[in-house]
Amino acid sequence: MSTINVTNLKHGSASTNAITFASDGTCDVKASNISGHKNLIINGAMNVAQRGTSSSAEGYTCDRWQWLRNGVDEEATHAQVAVGSSDTGPYELGFRNAFQVTNGNQSSGAGATDYALIRYIIEAQDIANSGWNHDSATSYITLSFWVKSSVAQNFYGTLRTIDGTDQGYPFETGSLTADTWTKITKTIPGLANGNLDFDDNNGSGMYINIWPFAGTDFTTSGVTLDAWAAHDNATRFADNTTTWWTTDNSTFAITGVQLEVGDTATTFEHRSYGDELLRCQRYYQQIAGSNDNVMVGAGRSSGTTTGLFSVPLAVPLRASPTLSSTDWAFFTADNQTNVTATPSIVLWDAHSPVLALQVTGLSSMTNARCLSAYSNNADTVTIDSEL
Repeated sequence: MSTINVTNLKHGSASTNAITFASDGTCDVKASNISGHKNLIINGAMNVAQRGTSSSAEGYTCDRWQWLRNGVDEEATHAQVAVGSSDTGPYELGFRNAFQVTNGNQSSGAGATDYALIRYIIEAQDIANSGWNHDSATSYITLSFWVKSSVAQNFYGTLRTIDGTDQGYPFETGSLTADTWTKITKTIPGLANGNLDFDDNNGSGMYINIWPFAGTDFTTSGVTLDAWAAHDNATRFADNTTTWWTTDNSTFAITGVQLEVGDTATTFEHRSYGDELLRCQRYYQQIAGSNDNVMVGAGRSSGTTTGLFSVPLAVPLRASPTLSSTDWAFFTADNQTNVTATPSIVLWDAHSPVLALQVTGLSSMTNARCLSAYSNNADTVTIDSEL
């Protein structure tokens, strides 16, 4: 009998592992963590940015990663930025993009209600079906990521569960060296008292929050780190230094975010751009056109005032979405009619790559004619199904 030690498996990992071959030709695989797609985070390498690569408003640049803020004197800019050969650490491991916030000039100082927050939300069913026994203090998930700040200081992060009894798990990065990438790893146990709940549905299950800053309305001294506790908006984590927040044009960047079942941070699971894009499109898609004219779908007239049309999707959406366009043009063989209206959703299905819509308020349509539906007020129609 012979044994081959395994240090890494394609699309998976093993922290205690071996493949043993017996004389009869059979083999036995022993591993503590092997999975087909181990990373529960979508777009952890920050490669997909459907909405654009830079913004100074709350919301998204890198897909699935949301920028939130309060109390700003000058808006920060969040952007997808390149990781180059000078970015020692992430670059050698294959990362080519990061999510970066460039602070504005917060001239009034650090207010009690001010905050700066990078948030990722995981669907409840993705946690519930991950294989993590969240009701056991000896079962673990591991969060790892790369972070860089232009200001040398300690930062905080939190996990927060949404279902059942709302729980929080605060942690810190430790003191970062300015302008230097640092890998952070946090091994997080389950909670034996049963207060960690994750419904088997498509709603919000867990927030991953990274805080460049939070004012004293959200923090307090003496908070226990690296432990679950009932979530309290006023005691999310320990009081934090204000240096980053009060430094004009300070930057904060993250990449290589991975959340996996097990007590070990394994090699980051790089996925192809196409694979990652499709995962992101479960939450957000857009249809592009030109000159404020986007063909969105096709259908038929229903009576003289209603248009029914279907929108083809790249992948089925997480939930019934909202569309950005409110200005529509409908064409049939014998008529064109324009209307300012928000379409109502006739049918959304979790398994269907088609969205059925209805618009009323049309005029002089002929019943049961084939029609095409155009958006008139933008070069891009967005379809948003984010958590």
